[in-house]
Amino acid sequence: QVQLVESGGGLVQPGGSLRLSCVASGSIFSIYAMGWYRQAPGNGRKLVASMATGDSTIYADSVKGRFTISRDNAKNTVYLEMNNLKPEDTAVYICKMNVRDTRWADWTDYWGQGTQVTVSS
Repeated sequence: QVQLVESGGGLVQPGGSLRLSCVASGSIFSIYAMGWYRQAPGNGRKLVASMATGDSTIYADSVKGRFTISRDNAKNTVYLEMNNLKPEDTAVYICKMNVRDTRWADWTDYWGQGTQVTVSS
């Protein structure tokens, strides 16, 4: 089993910044993709940013130029640097990793519990 734990959420004023972290632990052989999703009240879960091995990235249009995803493979950790935050960025931010626990296993998606980000004055 693999566990993902997010941290770094909180309350910030519009225009402010936050840095989210997500650490994976447990039975891990390799991780292909690491990503962040968000879910606001009444809305479905939506992709914010994703990074695969080889550092290819995908961003939602609404966060391009403001958010930056990065990963530390040695620490099984993914980060999300969020700048110039807006009230519409308010949501629960949830990380996801695509993990293989042995060389011959299938890839499995694991999700964290989420961390709340609130942007308000």
